[in-house]
Amino acid sequence: QVQLVQSGGGSVQAGGSLNLTCEASEYTYGWSTYCVGWFRQGSGNTREGVASIDKEGTESYADSVKGRFTISKDNAKKTLYLQMNSLKPEDTAMYYCAADFWRCGLVSSGIDYWGQGTQVTVSS
Repeated sequence: QVQLVQSGGGSVQAGGSLNLTCEASEYTYGWSTYCVGWFRQGSGNTREGVASIDKEGTESYADSVKGRFTISKDNAKKTLYLQMNSLKPEDTAMYYCAADFWRCGLVSSGIDYWGQGTQVTVSS
């Protein structure tokens, strides 16, 4: 069982930056072998993949955030990060971190473990 606790997020004006953090519980075994990622869900929309890191450490990004968002993972701290720069109003959503031992990439269906979500609001 993996528990993920998120922090960060909030409100910012367009062009600003925010950083999200996701900490796995201290009892998580093999954190370095998990596929991890960030997803978001705007009001009335489906949950979409934003960025992910697979088992080999390869990063993937949604086209809408490439060049603006950076995902990173600290295996020693069992923590996942999402640095968001040049934020746009369309980035407004609830953001979720996720982890799965087998499922990697930007597809949300079937992922085993989710953080509690954190709101990101970007005003124009």
